[in-house]
Amino acid sequence: MADKRNMLLMYDRPLEPLFKQKGESKTAFNLPAKFYTERYKSIGVNLGSRFQNEANDVIDVQDIPVPDLSGITNLARDENFSLFIPKHRNSATNLINLFMGAKNLDEFQSLAAYCRDRVNPYLFNYCLSVAILHRPDTKDMDIPSLMEVFPDKYVDSQVFQKAREESYVVDEGSRVPIEIPVDYTASSLENEHRIAYFTEDLGVNAHHWHWHLVYPFSGPMEIVNKDRRGELFFYFHHQLMARYNVERLCNGLARVRRLTNYREAIPESYYPKLDSLVANRTYPGRPSGMVLQDVNRERDQWKIDIQDFETARDRVFEAIQETAYLDANGIKQPLTEYEGIDILGNIIEASSLTPNRNYYGDWHNYGHSMLGVIHDPDLRHLESFGTIGDPATSMRDPIFYPFHAAVNDTFLKFKATIPRYTTAQLGYDGVTVTSCAIQSQNVKEPNMLNTFWQQSDVDMSRGLDFQPRGSVFVRFTHLQHQPFNYVIKVNNAGGARQGTCRIFIGPKFDESGNPMLLINQKDLLIEMDRFIVNLSPGENIITQASTQSSLTIPFERTFRNLELGRPTGGAALEQFNFCGCGWPQHLLIPKGTPEGYACEMFVMISDIAGDRVDQSIEGQCSDASVYCGIRDRKYPDRRSMGYPFDRVPRDGVDTLEKFLTPNMRVQDVTIRHFNRTVRPKRN
Repeated sequence: MADKRNMLLMYDRPLEPLFKQKGESKTAFNLPAKFYTERYKSIGVNLGSRFQNEANDVIDVQDIPVPDLSGITNLARDENFSLFIPKHRNSATNLINLFMGAKNLDEFQSLAAYCRDRVNPYLFNYCLSVAILHRPDTKDMDIPSLMEVFPDKYVDSQVFQKAREESYVVDEGSRVPIEIPVDYTASSLENEHRIAYFTEDLGVNAHHWHWHLVYPFSGPMEIVNKDRRGELFFYFHHQLMARYNVERLCNGLARVRRLTNYREAIPESYYPKLDSLVANRTYPGRPSGMVLQDVNRERDQWKIDIQDFETARDRVFEAIQETAYLDANGIKQPLTEYEGIDILGNIIEASSLTPNRNYYGDWHNYGHSMLGVIHDPDLRHLESFGTIGDPATSMRDPIFYPFHAAVNDTFLKFKATIPRYTTAQLGYDGVTVTSCAIQSQNVKEPNMLNTFWQQSDVDMSRGLDFQPRGSVFVRFTHLQHQPFNYVIKVNNAGGARQGTCRIFIGPKFDESGNPMLLINQKDLLIEMDRFIVNLSPGENIITQASTQSSLTIPFERTFRNLELGRPTGGAALEQFNFCGCGWPQHLLIPKGTPEGYACEMFVMISDIAGDRVDQSIEGQCSDASVYCGIRDRKYPDRRSMGYPFDRVPRDGVDTLEKFLTPNMRVQDVTIRHFNRTVRPKRN
């Protein structure tokens, strides 16, 4: 029987044929003769013997009937791949179905081995990852970060020429990291570039891609239909927009505009400086002032009019205004107080769960794809899509945020139609939060958060084809903060019980320096942590470390090395891959300012009776559950995502202070940025 760990070798050097040695272990695949592609079929046996003789280990691949790839190989190997393009998405669905349909691990390995050198490498990587994540016989495996396999999606193209020289000339033990310049996509003349440290961060873009692996929007229903999937699409992107807007405020920029007029010139420009090593195409730049046009790219079997884009948006607004949607039979169904947001999320994202695609269209995906080909809508110049058209790179493009600001605003319009929380729904009888504070490591002042720059190294050799073996490190600069603890005092006037501690941080003042009104502030509050607490009678002191946040994963998992970091077995190995989904720990808090950025921290202990989900999560990865849920389980909080700030505040409540009930507390905190850079301690 096949060893499932062998599947991970198929990620190594994606353009090198599978019969070449893979991984640090120098393992070769022994392929049936018919598995060789046309280029190597006549000499395949000789090639296979050559590389197997030099290998430390050989994997025998089971011979199986040749699968039908007609609906998969219509995407050429040297094209770029995007889930937002219908033809590409259909190819991905077909390949995922093929992999998920394999009867056992041997057949899965054989199917993957046959497909690997025949289908588009980006497509293969995505579908293999989705299948490994969701098949019962492989879902305990860890998969490599996309930036390891395809570093061209994340790194300045100039790096690869230096990497080739370094790996060819210098022995592995003497190689030095290749440093990515801090400012390589734009200069300080471009205001949007002030927050490139956030939008171009390797970790946050890898997280966006991994989230879409965990929550693919097409494929077999058992991998798409996850608990509260549509609501999580809303909340993840809502929090992303809150974080982005706070970064803007920290850098002297106004909150992002909403892209609502699809026929006006787009002021945002972007030149990504990314060259695809696989597709032989650069990600094209976009100058300021471009205007959306009807898309008609015959080679891609893809045609969308701007009117289709507008109609999809308008029909979503129609459903919100009527608090009802049309199901597949054209019958009106209510958008209810608690389940409505989930249905709306499935409509807007337009996953396989959308209740009526023929009527509601594909608004979210239309936006990414049409903006992605704004420079060549009819393919007359044979240009690929821009970074906004690829989930792995879309967050780099400044236009991502005006578009998602409009999408987020649409969700919030629905939230404004449902009943406001009463004090009874917010309170917890007998529980009083008497104080809350932050204590940063090695910082004397209380309630002071410190940020700075840090450089880190990532090994990208897995994705460098046809080059000498051995590690090739890239060094990049990212935001970092000093670790800190929350210290919360809670008085419990009743017996021993539990509650859920919810912590948010948001700006205290708007762009003009005026105190934030809660109606605006609530949409800029960043959820920092959420965890269950045990309350004894009397005073309780709760201490929680920032590194334990239930929405982040540590640096080592964001940029994990599969050869060095893989657990040896048991529950740790089983959960390692799913745990790759999570917000990067180094971006837990915003940048702040040198003089100190004024924020408010909100702490709430909510009533466990309305929070608890009765399920066992033993052995399941739950440490980044706020954004990623828990694999094969229900979302671990019964409340609406974003509670208690997901609805319009009750009448007469215009500030955060007035919003409080006894089980809540607000505390002024300051985020201070030090413009210094910490170099890596080790390679």
